[in-house]
Amino acid sequence: MADITRRLGWRHLRGAPTAHIRHHRSGKLLHDGPGLSFWFRALTAALSEVPVDDRELAMTFHARTSDFQDVAVQATVTYRISDPALASARLDFSVDPDTGVWRGAPLEQLGTLLTETAQQHALAVLARTPLSSALVDGVTAVRERIAAGLGAEARLPATGIEVVAVRVMAIRPEPEVERALRTPAREQIQQEADRATYERRAVAVERERAIAENELDSQIELARREEQLVDQRGTNARREAEEHAAADGVRAEAEAVRSVRLARAEAEGARELGDARAQAQAAWLRVHADVDVAMLHALTGTRLAENLPNIDSVTISPDVLTGLLAKLSTGERE
Repeated sequence: MADITRRLGWRHLRGAPTAHIRHHRSGKLLHDGPGLSFWFRALTAALSEVPVDDRELAMTFHARTSDFQDVAVQATVTYRISDPALASARLDFSVDPDTGVWRGAPLEQLGTLLTETAQQHALAVLARTPLSSALVDGVTAVRERIAAGLGAEARLPATGIEVVAVRVMAIRPEPEVERALRTPAREQIQQEADRATYERRAVAVERERAIAENELDSQIELARREEQLVDQRGTNARREAEEHAAADGVRAEAEAVRSVRLARAEAEGARELGDARAQAQAAWLRVHADVDVAMLHALTGTRLAENLPNIDSVTISPDVLTGLLAKLSTGERE
């Protein structure tokens, strides 16, 4: 939209660089070009503003395939107005001299023209294509056909329109058909996922089995080594007992020999001691054989007195004393 300001009955227009301005007065072209800026009178001026930038026209239309399935086509056409003078002559790009707003809807007319032309060629392609092929290869075929059709459309150059690019984003069936088509693929994906899950589980089970076998082998080897250890311990204990028994036997034998030797020595000593005593007794008897009996009694009493314990005091009753005196007197008389 052009920028128009008012000053004392005059109007000033300032156009954008992407807008081609044409100014006529009394059928005479005064200004023609993009990005213009000039003064004019509203009552005598005829203005038109033609955009010359690239514009995107998004379109969505429905078509039917050869197997009578409805599909929706999403496409975008990029175009530009290459001949503003021709476009302003064929379409109403005039603007209000007071507001700068288009009086008509030229871009809508242009969009309708492009959409109907593109839809015509797309329908022609899809009408001969089954749904499965349209969903797989239809985007490329429809894009090429629309580009070729718009390039061959004579009305577009006659209107000053140039098609820059054509893009087809998607061709979609109806929601029910799309869900039905997705079901086999989803089932196949689910089957592959289940198969992968089963394979992972099988691998996990196999690994667990291998781990269990390794643990069992380890336990068996450990038990075998423990058995060997027990056998070795028994052998060592038996050998130790045998060595202890042999040592005890040697010790007992040595003790018996020592006891025998000790007994023999004691017997020999006792015999020698007995012989010595017997010889001493015999000598003692030989010495006292010719001694008087009274002398022997006196010696015996002396020996007896030497062996008696010490007596601090002796109490003699009259009866004992009388008897002793009687015996002494009797002895004296004899």
